[in-house]
Parts: sequence; C-alpha cells; structure tokens
Amino acid sequence: MKTQFFLIATLIAASAALPAADSKPIPSANADSAFARLKTLVGEWEGTTSSGKVHLSYELVSGDTALLERESSETMPTMVTLYYVDRGHLMLTHYCMLGNQPRMQVKAFNTDTGELDFQFLDATNLASPGAGHMHNAKLRIVDNSHLVSEWQFYDNGKPKMTESAQYTRVQ
Repeated sequence: MKTQFFLIATLIAASAALPAADSKPIPSANADSAFARLKTLVGEWEGTTSSGKVHLSYELVSGDTALLERESSETMPTMVTLYYVDRGHLMLTHYCMLGNQPRMQVKAFNTDTGELDFQFLDATNLASPGAGHMHNAKLRIVDNSHLVSEWQFYDNGKPKMTESAQYTRVQ
C-alpha cells in the first residue's frame, strides 16, 4: 500500500512539473528561413520606448547557431534574449530583469513582411503560474536598417502591458 501511494504521489508531482497540454510546441516549417532572417540583425540598434532610449546589440554565438540580443538603457538593467532553432522550431529564451526566463516559440513567420510572432511556451524560475513575465513577442524586420518590436507582459494570467519600439541600425 505504501509503495502504491508513493508511486501515485511521484507521478502526480512529476506531471505537475510538465507544461500544460495547451503549451505544446507549435510546428514551424519556416524555422531555418526565419532564423536566417534574424541573423541579418547582427549589429547595433537604437530606439525609443516609453522607458526612454534603448540600445540593442545582436551577435551570432555558439558557432552561428544562436543569436544573442543584449538590450540596455539608462532606466533598466541589461537583459538578454537568445534566439535559436530547436528540433525544427524557432525559439527564444528571454533572460528577464525580473529573474525569470520565459521561452517562446514562433507561431507564425511572414516572409513578405519579415514579421515573427513568438508565443509563450513555458518559463523557468517563475515564482508561480500567475507571476509577471513576458508572454508574447513580435518582431518585424522592416528592412536592413529598421526593426519594430512588441513585447507583451502578463501578470495574474492576463495581459498587463505591451512595450512597442521602433529601432534603427546604428552600426
């Protein structure tokens, strides 16, 4: 009896650690072409948000298999986001100043407009399911010198705010 109880408790605990069924990866047939488009961002960018001027830096790392974005400004700590392809899916992991690390997966990539629509998959170091975190992101690579981004923040399971910015390449 104790053994059965232990096995059931272990299975319940293990299943609680798994992402919800609705957070399964969404297939992306265009992952490689979308990542190739992201690679064109390598360089330095500046933009203005509601928080003031923001600087983005993009660098290829890990044998050109990942794109590292550094976001900095005078009003917030530096944050990084890593873009990469994992088993045919374009992913990002955002290392937030709140101390959590949301992972998102491309839901859609429009090759004509250069728009990438990332949707929340799961997160590490999230204090609770309702804790504040970046939940969705859209990037639109307008051309070689212009980038538009939109990041949506969730709190208590609902959208709380959206931060939009337009960036211009400076190098």
